[in-house]
Amino acid sequence: MDYASFLAAKTQIGTDSGFDPVYMPDILFPFQCDIVTWVTRKGRAAVFADCGLGKTFMQLAWAENVARRTGGRVLILTPLAVSFQTVREGAKLGIEVSHCRNGLDTGAAQIVVTNYERLHHFRPDDFSGVVCDESSILKNFDGETRKAVTEFMRRRPYRLLCTATAAPNDYIELGTSSEALGDLARTAMMARFFTHDGGDTQRWALKGHAERDFWRWVCSWARAIRRPSDMGYDDDGFALPPLDVRSHVVSAAAPLDGYLFDMPAVGLKEQRQDLRRTIGERCGMAADLVNAHDRPAVVWCNLNEEGNRLAKSIRGAVEVCGSDPEEFKEEAFAGFVSGSFRVLVTKPTIAGFGLNLQHCAHETFFPSHSYEQYYQAVRRCWRFGQKNPVVVDMITTDGQADVLANLNRKTEQARAMFDSLVSFMWREMVVQKTTGYAKKEEIPQWL
Repeated sequence: MDYASFLAAKTQIGTDSGFDPVYMPDILFPFQCDIVTWVTRKGRAAVFADCGLGKTFMQLAWAENVARRTGGRVLILTPLAVSFQTVREGAKLGIEVSHCRNGLDTGAAQIVVTNYERLHHFRPDDFSGVVCDESSILKNFDGETRKAVTEFMRRRPYRLLCTATAAPNDYIELGTSSEALGDLARTAMMARFFTHDGGDTQRWALKGHAERDFWRWVCSWARAIRRPSDMGYDDDGFALPPLDVRSHVVSAAAPLDGYLFDMPAVGLKEQRQDLRRTIGERCGMAADLVNAHDRPAVVWCNLNEEGNRLAKSIRGAVEVCGSDPEEFKEEAFAGFVSGSFRVLVTKPTIAGFGLNLQHCAHETFFPSHSYEQYYQAVRRCWRFGQKNPVVVDMITTDGQADVLANLNRKTEQARAMFDSLVSFMWREMVVQKTTGYAKKEEIPQWL
């Protein structure tokens, strides 16, 4: 093997395993058509698109292409809150989508949607393709859901991942997406492109010489977009309204024993104590803010006791908690969207992903250390298609200063990360369009 062949063999670039689209709905925007065309030709790919850019439409168009091409079925996996919404979006495209809970009552539709928790009821061999909606669920390296989904997808020829938060904490989280698509395993990705800091912090950084190759590799199986202009299109119709985040700091009725005033809660134990000690004050503040108007509102809490108190003290509120039957959850989410009740009280872990709540422009949020939960929850309402300014009332305590500072740090870090992702991908897209990487590597004469 000569040196040029050696370099080519070391370059990890995903290959196309798909086909040219046989179907494209007229309702799609041009940038959406481009993405659908690209992921269909890839066969196994990921779309990292910001909230409100039409991921559901794009994945349904992809699924319909796979179904028509193969004559087989496509399974769409979603968070529980999103299943009914996917069926409704399919109807807008003229695509029949069957919502199935048990793997048996799929009906005649070629596209079937279910929630992640019910994946074990389905057989991979019954489907030609699979879509993972809100695929950031895969980022948990040791999670049982990630293992089950990855194994299910491994056995299907056509695969699509869709999320707005591909790697909310670190670039290495992209490895779980790559692994699910059948490209590099996460451990192989880290060995090839990353270096460890040598300590016990588990921090990894891109190798300096590998940065370009890393992003070129990511571009071979994923596309990222925040707005149409990221792909060279006009942003008309995709302008976000103002976002007004208001901070409300409440104090406990009395400081901890032995203290004259509240101190910042440093450790997780102290932070949990602080939250429970101030639950009355925080819920009272939230109820006052939401009861001060008659508009639709979402209240995002973290503790069951918070949800119980809020549902009792807020007019027109319905609480959705983790222990509720799935049928009740689906009916409640649909009821809130349709306007059957005014206020939805729930947790980001339950309803923070996928739901379109543009009819609502007021959110109340009890923060935690999770940037992803905060981002996804806020973007249920503050998303493309929202016509009104969105108000987010952030309720914290004197002891939560560190929590809020950490959340703000993660917000800036995630914004910079996505900016870099889009920038590198756009650069690589331009190179591919102009050169197709046809130019061979130049080998120094001294070699």
